[in-house]
Amino acid sequence: MKKIKEVLVVEGKDDTKSINRAVNADTIETRGSAIDDDTLALIEKLADQRGVIIFTDPDFSGEKIRKIVAEAVPNAKHAFLPKAEGRPDKAGGSLGVEHASPEAIRAALDHVYTETTAAPTLITHEDLMAAGLIGGAGAKARREQLGELLQIGYVNGKQLEKRLRMFSIQPADFAAAVQQIRQKEDFHE
Repeated sequence: MKKIKEVLVVEGKDDTKSINRAVNADTIETRGSAIDDDTLALIEKLADQRGVIIFTDPDFSGEKIRKIVAEAVPNAKHAFLPKAEGRPDKAGGSLGVEHASPEAIRAALDHVYTETTAAPTLITHEDLMAAGLIGGAGAKARREQLGELLQIGYVNGKQLEKRLRMFSIQPADFAAAVQQIRQKEDFHE
């Protein structure tokens, strides 16, 4: 079983159980989005000692936790679980790391990103418009697909350019993902 050096920041006990079925890793649980100061201080200490990977649910609460932890620990790494992999029935209901298969967890942890605050803008607002990712019919669905293909999670149109820059997504990777989305759309027409 693969050993993860960093400590994984997760939301709860069930996330820890699912992760332990997939990899050998230590976790720290936030116990929801109301992260107390003691937990945040512990995460900061662990980040200095071993590094941390934020691995929260692909939903609103998970993104809220990710932002809180990333603000406190700017050098944190990020792993993203695609929404489809976090649903037990793949059709709706609850959503989270606790429902992911060991394979999906390992895949997410194989594609870890580190935020780069001083990264140059590689993909512009105009690129996002031209790709149909902001402003227009179907943009939200395309952003969801893009987030899964690039394994950077889902963000709204206002945050997409920032997320692409933060994780230094290269124009070639962006273009390849957009091409896949377009091919899928052409196939379904």
